[in-house]
Amino acid sequence: MGIFDFLSGEFIDVIHWTDDSRDTMVWRFEREGHEIKYGAKLTVREGQAAVFVHEGQLADVFTPGLYMLETNNMPIMTTLQHWDHGFRSPFKSEIYFVNTTRFQNLKWGTKNPIMLRDPEFGPVRLRAFGTYTVRVTDPARFLVEIVGTDGEFTKDEITYQIRNIIVQEASRVLAASGIAVLDMAANTGDLGKLVAGAIGPAVEQYGLTIPELYIENISLPPAVEKALDTRTSRGISGDLDEHMKFAAAEALRRGGEASGAMGAGLGAGMGMAMAQQMAAPWGGQPAAASAAPPPPPVEHVWHIAENGETKGPFSKARMGQMAVEGGLTRETYVWTAGQDGWMKAEDVAELAQLFTVMPPPPPPGV
Repeated sequence: MGIFDFLSGEFIDVIHWTDDSRDTMVWRFEREGHEIKYGAKLTVREGQAAVFVHEGQLADVFTPGLYMLETNNMPIMTTLQHWDHGFRSPFKSEIYFVNTTRFQNLKWGTKNPIMLRDPEFGPVRLRAFGTYTVRVTDPARFLVEIVGTDGEFTKDEITYQIRNIIVQEASRVLAASGIAVLDMAANTGDLGKLVAGAIGPAVEQYGLTIPELYIENISLPPAVEKALDTRTSRGISGDLDEHMKFAAAEALRRGGEASGAMGAGLGAGMGMAMAQQMAAPWGGQPAAASAAPPPPPVEHVWHIAENGETKGPFSKARMGQMAVEGGLTRETYVWTAGQDGWMKAEDVAELAQLFTVMPPPPPPGV
């Protein structure tokens, strides 16, 4: 390469940055030896800023536009100004491009529960999480305070620190808000603005701002949520006295369908007595004053299976007469409400005594 080819290369330089990574916040323009040519063109696009660093010191910040780097008051030393150094300038300049657009959908959340005093439940623990956006508003301060000499700085390198600030301020704002836990879901928008305003001064020291912060959810511990669901269910049930009576009636209805009309009649008397006893403490009346005498016991009635047909029902007294007359024997199959299937009469304790008044059948062969 001839000397004129080299000089022509020295006269032309275009400095710009395009980014499609969507997570790069700062990128350093790389030149061999960090040398910037005299007369170079600097293109700063919308959503960017360019920061010049000369000999380790921040020199200038360029906003969006097209610039010709050719004046002597610029902190730029080019090779064309130092022939005695063999086209190698001893003064080094660096250009850092800073992305000033919003970085969206960043996550935050409380790793540990937030302790606060609720006016209704007393001391409770809460967890909260949501999203936020961050934007560089002061490129020079951001470069000095956070980036340093990092040639490529991404949002992941700063979000951890921002999350810590958000969690700290969110804990303080939620604890000091005085809003009941049950009302926080209706006030997440206002609480988010309070948290964003509280963290503003802290992130401003880094040259950043938080344009948006959202609280997506505020949750209680699982055990507390379960107790709250139980309390809600009880509230939906309405008057406890009426609810207990209704529950007892439903249980009796299901029991009556399973065991028949006689079982339902017996269960109805027991259920009403139980409902009255359980309702008395909440109704404000003594149990003795409102208790009714129990219903008389219901006598079992029996069915007989004979020659593939069912006969009955027969009362116990009638079953005793049939045992004397021979119409009921020990081997006769009988059934009553609540009994598991057909059984021989001698296997039913209540009927077996009917046969003890008669002599047993004679032994075979006598």
